Amino acid sequence: MQPCDAHLMVNTSNYSNSATQTVGDNTCSDMTQHVCSIFLSDIHLGTKACQAGQLLEFLKEYDSEQVFLLGDIVDLWAMSRGSVHWTPDQNTFVQKMLRRARHGKKVYFIPGNHDEAMREYVGTSFGNVMVVSEHIHTAAAGRRYLLIHGDEFDQVTLHHRWVAILGDMAYNLLVRLNIYLSWLRRTLRRPGYWSLAGYAKRRIKTALNFIFNFEDSVIRHAKDLGLDGAICGHIHWPMIKEVDGLSYINCGDWVDSCTAIVEHLDGRMELIHWNKPTTALALRP
Repeated sequence: MQPCDAHLMVNTSNYSNSATQTVGDNTCSDMTQHVCSIFLSDIHLGTKACQAGQLLEFLKEYDSEQVFLLGDIVDLWAMSRGSVHWTPDQNTFVQKMLRRARHGKKVYFIPGNHDEAMREYVGTSFGNVMVVSEHIHTAAAGRRYLLIHGDEFDQVTLHHRWVAILGDMAYNLLVRLNIYLSWLRRTLRRPGYWSLAGYAKRRIKTALNFIFNFEDSVIRHAKDLGLDGAICGHIHWPMIKEVDGLSYINCGDWVDSCTAIVEHLDGRMELIHWNKPTTALALRP
């Protein structure tokens, strides 16, 4: 794929909430940043934990030529257990992606393990949204990235599915508890965002080892393919880092972290923490 065309970038420093105006089908903002690409993963539509409202606010402030949906966009695992929670905001997100594709923007969907049923449709498109198993993306600066969900590097998901499902249920419980903790913190006027699931991951050595092993496997695979790095999701652990000259980039999620990756016009990759508007990680091209 060719690097995206250059656009005027407006407001390159602020991505906090801003006033918007709606014109026809498109939501525009006087503070919108025009970027080459947006990378999203692990949105988990269909669940109570999905923070679609936050995601819509993020998309109001970033306009791109391309959107890459890197798996677990719809949580078919949770929905198959009879737990379906579909909100107007979630519906709006789906409509927004379809509208972008219909208006000539490129939207790619790489199914993950939670929406793995969609892998049967790899090679086809839905409303001009292209379904692919993986993708090699050439950034504006010429660097080439492997785009995947990442579950193929998760040994638990591959070989012990029932353990993965139990772990998913436990994680969902932590995320739901975090909703009430966040309400309590706001009531007590405690500043900042605190993640119970993130705290557990940082404190449990086994979880940290899993994350490090996952990162190593992904970056090793990108190196074997002769690429400059990889962009993925799956583990709900947002990250940008360099490993032996290669870029490991993880989008995070929209149930807990509320993070995304944007590729700026110069090819710079940036990790946006929507819940933490004063912090961001960036990787120079």
